[in-house]
Amino acid sequence: MEDLTIFLRPTEFLDHDKKYVRQKALGITEGLKDEVEKAKKLFYFVRDEIKYNMYTYMPKSKSNLKASVTLRRGHGFCMSKAVLLSALARAVKIPARIHMVDIINHKISQKVKELMGTNVFFCHGYSELYIDGKWIKFTPAFDQSTAEKAGYLPNAEFDGVHDAMLSKHDLHGNLLVEYINDRGIYSDVPIEEIRKIFEKEYKLFKI
Repeated sequence: MEDLTIFLRPTEFLDHDKKYVRQKALGITEGLKDEVEKAKKLFYFVRDEIKYNMYTYMPKSKSNLKASVTLRRGHGFCMSKAVLLSALARAVKIPARIHMVDIINHKISQKVKELMGTNVFFCHGYSELYIDGKWIKFTPAFDQSTAEKAGYLPNAEFDGVHDAMLSKHDLHGNLLVEYINDRGIYSDVPIEEIRKIFEKEYKLFKI
């Protein structure tokens, strides 16, 4: 049987030992007994109440990736929002971890593409929560307002059973997101690995 204790502990980035983070998780899930319902509440809170801001994708300090910082700011990018969701889940005793991949976003603007030098988002992060004996994937990246404005629809949704991931196609059948490289599963943010990848792939983007 898989040892899940490592996916419940507070870490440098999944800092649910901070009182503010723990209280927020308990407040969101107050009165709920079922893990599925807790996960659903936490997912939609992080997805929609924590606004998407891709410009923190290029953090100048490690603190930008901490769950407590993202929660206080009220905005974040894919990895920081996944970190927050995983930390909130751990705070209510749901094992959680980070899955890191590279994706192509076919909907990003030419301005963003020129800024990044590519349409590949390296080190895109999403959460995995252990619910009812299995790992379920959650992508809380785009709040509903951002998804609607940018055309990132259908947005990730959780039905209580299946993975809540970004769709490969938009509502018109156009290619939206491509998963091009799997970088593995982590109990905490692999900050040094991200640093090396960013410096290699983005050149000017420094952590």
